[in-house]
Amino acid sequence: MQTPTDVSVVPRDIHFSIEAARGTAWVGGNPVATAVFNALSLTFPDGERLFIDSVRKFRAQLSGKLAEDARAFIAQESIHSREHAALNRCLDREHYPVAWIESAIRKRIDFIRKLGPMRMLGVTIALEHFTAMLADMFDGDPELWDGTPEELLRLWRWHAMEETEHKAVAYDVFLEVTKGWSVSRRYWFRVRVMLLTSAHFTVNVIRYAAALLEADGVGRWAARRQVAWFLFGKPGLFRKLGPRYREWYRRRFHPWDYDNRAKLEEWRRQFA
Repeated sequence: MQTPTDVSVVPRDIHFSIEAARGTAWVGGNPVATAVFNALSLTFPDGERLFIDSVRKFRAQLSGKLAEDARAFIAQESIHSREHAALNRCLDREHYPVAWIESAIRKRIDFIRKLGPMRMLGVTIALEHFTAMLADMFDGDPELWDGTPEELLRLWRWHAMEETEHKAVAYDVFLEVTKGWSVSRRYWFRVRVMLLTSAHFTVNVIRYAAALLEADGVGRWAARRQVAWFLFGKPGLFRKLGPRYREWYRRRFHPWDYDNRAKLEEWRRQFA
């Protein structure tokens, strides 16, 4: 499978009004869901800058449509970073341990940067698989978003749409710059990177979301149990990713093996 030729990557420079997130359990009034999505949002600005830099380091080796898609990917991720930074500023830094979470994220990303361009790209393709899976689930559980302010819903839907649109760009860059590798070498590189990235990503989302709940008076272990149940019990945000997640471990995997262009077109009409 390759990226379909009719999939275009289109940066949309949209500013969202996110004041409704200030001081509220904005995800449908659910404090645990809000803590999880705030934790995810806190990872995005620095994480997406890592994605940008990992692709940018290989742009000289790209040509044609892939080079154009890489430029659009960088533009999209830059705008995502800006809008989530604005959302993150709605968190009360006197009440929530935002500075600690952001510092922990930066330290982790600084460590990844020191591993070199290829490992940066490896982490990027692994996390892009996560964001693509989460994006496709966005409309899968409408009850989760009941009562969420419309503009915040639009922000996350827009992010989901563009993550779907560019879900294979970094992966195609990886395929291009490793075309001299054997199939086996490329496969085991992907497997190692995904196993490590999955463990760190899951543990850190739980840590950060639980820390936000603790600031609201929930006990430490109770907060971690509630977040873990949200992710792996009910509604099971991460548990539901299982079948799609396992696709990564096929030797001939490609992100567009899961062809959700129909969903992408539905979202695009909303942002035409």
